[in-house]
Amino acid sequence: MLNERSKLAIFEEQKIRRFWDDKREKWYFSVVDVVASLTIQSEHKKAQSYWTTLKNRLKEEGSEVVTKCDQLRMQATDGKFYPTDAADTETLFRLIQSIPSPKAEPFKLWLARVGYERVEEVEDPELAIQRALRTYLQKGYSKEWVDLRLKSIEIRKDLTNEWLERGITKNQEYAILTDDITFAWAGMRTKDYKKYKDLKRDNLRDNMTNLELVLNMLAETATTEISKSKKPKTFNENREIAHQGGSVAGNARKEIEIKSGQKVISPKNAKTLGIRKKLS
Repeated sequence: MLNERSKLAIFEEQKIRRFWDDKREKWYFSVVDVVASLTIQSEHKKAQSYWTTLKNRLKEEGSEVVTKCDQLRMQATDGKFYPTDAADTETLFRLIQSIPSPKAEPFKLWLARVGYERVEEVEDPELAIQRALRTYLQKGYSKEWVDLRLKSIEIRKDLTNEWLERGITKNQEYAILTDDITFAWAGMRTKDYKKYKDLKRDNLRDNMTNLELVLNMLAETATTEISKSKKPKTFNENREIAHQGGSVAGNARKEIEIKSGQKVISPKNAKTLGIRKKLS
């Protein structure tokens, strides 16, 4: 699901896609991302090629490591979700032994820390909020903006929980509903919104102005409340409610633009807006 379980982790500035499995209480990490980090490979295709070669060699050697890798749908740089080889921490430890790299030992320590922190967060959700706060501040975001961003995360969680109650479980369905809400309030699809802000892999919400965040929260809150009231039973009914909720914020956006004479949707991102300070 596209909620707090699906996140990017960062090891020495290398983004590692990961997924938290509630039932197994384990993190699953994208193997090709790990390979890219350990082999210091910035090009996804080359990292994928390395992993394919290594996977075939391990199979020939009779290793069970490859069979322990699961196929999970993870988001690629184009914003779409594709089946991706993923492994839990134990399996990754075994895979790392097969990859000659000076980063191997630091990576093991990083994996252990990430796993321990998530278990802590399950027992005390406030820790997750505190860590998110520290992470944003370390990136240079202002305290005022971070407070708003954390509230938006809480509102998003309420919405995804409501969707789960209505039978929405597939990543693609979450993406479509989110896109419907965005289009209804912002007047453009998510991919077009990101392009408008000159974003690639960056999180769209991390690059919104205060007003954009507020309207996005209004759209998601309205969608949640309408859904709770109408209790949609089909995916199409959920899409209609997503449109209705987004339209509440869309109407507010248009009213603000009329009264202020200014466009609400900004082409600027966090860096150009000054939301995020340049760190030395």
